[in-house]
Amino acid sequence: MLEALPQLEHAYGREASVAVQLLIDTGRRPIEICKLGWDCLEQDPDGKHTLVYTDFKNNKLGRRLAIADATARLITTQQQAVRVRFPDTPPGELVLLPWANQNPRGTHSISQRTLGALHRKWVTALPMLRSGQRADDGAELPFDKAKVFLYAYRHSFAQPHADAGTPVDVLCELMCHDSLATTQRYYRVTAKRTRQAVDKLAAFQFDGRGNRVWRQARALLEHQHQRLAVGQVAVPFGICTEPSNVQAGGNACPFRFRCVGCGHFRTDPSYLPELRGYLDTLLRNRERVRAAVELEEWARAEAMPSEAEITRVRALIRKVEADLERLGDAERCQVDEACRVVRATRQVVQLGMPTVRPPDPDPALGTSA
Repeated sequence: MLEALPQLEHAYGREASVAVQLLIDTGRRPIEICKLGWDCLEQDPDGKHTLVYTDFKNNKLGRRLAIADATARLITTQQQAVRVRFPDTPPGELVLLPWANQNPRGTHSISQRTLGALHRKWVTALPMLRSGQRADDGAELPFDKAKVFLYAYRHSFAQPHADAGTPVDVLCELMCHDSLATTQRYYRVTAKRTRQAVDKLAAFQFDGRGNRVWRQARALLEHQHQRLAVGQVAVPFGICTEPSNVQAGGNACPFRFRCVGCGHFRTDPSYLPELRGYLDTLLRNRERVRAAVELEEWARAEAMPSEAEITRVRALIRKVEADLERLGDAERCQVDEACRVVRATRQVVQLGMPTVRPPDPDPALGTSA
């Protein structure tokens, strides 16, 4: 949508384009953006910018929202354009988004109704919007333009915060909701989307040897979702079901985190970036230990990543990739979307994985030993 905003400005004026951009950037209600005063921008001593607006729904004046520098520049540019257009009107009487007609002094804002009508015409005239989803035959499905309306930008602003795990009371305050129940709706969307993604990835879960764990799964049963919720813990490139480690929140592995050689380990395609990263780490550590001439043999043997582990991780990656390559375009897109969803909501536990530290610099030489 952002790349099409110049078309909105060209067709219906700068005020319409700036209003939509502010709706996207701030998540405020349409009336709150339409009614912004010219002097709606403040700057604190640290140089950070704040949007000052009226919360009409809760009848609160002078609400403040921290905004990005790019949004502040957009407002500043619009302020300058309004001053040039209405040089004789005192700034305190000006509005940020003045209506184009019968408004000689720039004191009347564009109305929410007018902005909504212009926005609808603009969206309707746009070419097909991509939904990122595909039909059973692999054809890309268009996004429903009826779902692109002014208030939808507020939902699009709030949902990523819920997906990222922003505390519900913090998001409630950010969105100026008068009830936590209103804010909770975004978290229910997150939970539903995540559950659907988990169901999709269930059939692609592997153990450390590359064997399918849920080969016949289509959708997990309720007790299986419960087990996934309370009977496992995240590790850097998969999940662990070892009871003592789960109870300790992932910080008490009795096997020194040799995950791929453990029967309690599980992984799926959403962990491919972590698996590849771990393989790269093993290979780098192997070369670093080989080059460390100061190590005694017992220390070298202890620090050296095993060839068996390297081989196992490499084989596991190839197994997951091979399974994905056998999918049709439509199912591959569904799996990719499921991976995106679970990665966005996953709280990865950073464990004390065995690593080899690079040698400390030698003070006498000023270089690595």
